[in-house]
Amino acid sequence: MINRPIYLDNHATTPVDKRVLTAMMPYFTEYFGNPSSNAHIYGWESEAAVKQARNIIAEAINAEETEIIFTSGATEANNLAIKGVAEAYFTKGKHIITLQTEHNAVIEPCQYLETLGFDVTFLPVEKNGLLDLNLLTKTIRPDTILVSVMTANNEIGVIQDISKIGAICHENEILFHTDCAQAIGKITLDVKKMNVDLMSLTAHKIYGMKGIGALYIRRKNPRVKLASQIQGGGQERGFRSGTLCTPQIVGFAEAVKIALLELDSENKRQQELRDYLWQQLSTLEGIYLNGDLFQRLSGNLNISVDGVDGSALLLALQSVVAVSSGSACSSTSTKPSHVLKALGHPDSLAKASLRFGIGRFNTKEEIETVAQFTIKAINNLRHARI
Repeated sequence: MINRPIYLDNHATTPVDKRVLTAMMPYFTEYFGNPSSNAHIYGWESEAAVKQARNIIAEAINAEETEIIFTSGATEANNLAIKGVAEAYFTKGKHIITLQTEHNAVIEPCQYLETLGFDVTFLPVEKNGLLDLNLLTKTIRPDTILVSVMTANNEIGVIQDISKIGAICHENEILFHTDCAQAIGKITLDVKKMNVDLMSLTAHKIYGMKGIGALYIRRKNPRVKLASQIQGGGQERGFRSGTLCTPQIVGFAEAVKIALLELDSENKRQQELRDYLWQQLSTLEGIYLNGDLFQRLSGNLNISVDGVDGSALLLALQSVVAVSSGSACSSTSTKPSHVLKALGHPDSLAKASLRFGIGRFNTKEEIETVAQFTIKAINNLRHARI
């Protein structure tokens, strides 16, 4: 078998955990009924499995079962939240606030709404990637209807002070949405303590399948109204029509359950690996850490490398380690990362970046190998330019 590179792109996606796959398998061939078929046992079995999974995911974020709506992933959940609020509340106002460092699944729906007459403010962040809360407060207007801020950034891993942001929103009677695609299963989430009205989730960042996600929609204090974006069957309380994929939903819940059981031990282990990697790489000159060192996901290390070509660096590394230079969702773009540009980096430094995403199955030996090879590759590229 051909040796494959060490996988350190776990913020792009993760392999399906074998325990998750085991939980899913019976629902492909034995309990295969449509959960909306309420006239026979096949439908009842699938309905029961979906209900149990919905409960597990709801409990994971301290929500109610009826507040969880299944989607095809966080991208759809973000679109449903942002466009759904815009359509339902446009008579109250047309101003939306988000960050320059958000995922494109938030930025592009907001840009689409601008073409429909909405006014969107894309707030800058501090050099460490965190939002200035005073700036947020100053930006709020009487016609502001929604604030959307990602909990944990998908590129630089920084964790925003979501509870304080949510409190500011609620003090001003504004709905608050957060994209938790990178946060679920990695940090403790509580929609009540975080003052969140809408929360987007996905399974494939925590060793579940691609193609399944969820949106939390607050039902009281306040009760959030949303305009559905997919019609055609009335599933998911009318918010999202379409036949539910029971195996994916069961797997999503199992992935969440495992992640929460192992949360503390995995965070400790991954942080030790990350800190070791940063300790080794930071011995080189011209290596810059992107994002706050402490207020970030335990498995995230994002660096920029001065004095090398970004494409050449990725090419030099690809035989030994699988990493990315930014979001996998925009990996085909030759443009520098909009997140790193928002931190104030010039194009050359923004392009010469590496996102190391450490995951459940990475070992100390792998990180040692990656550190040594990355240092060697950087030195070789710099030497070649002299």
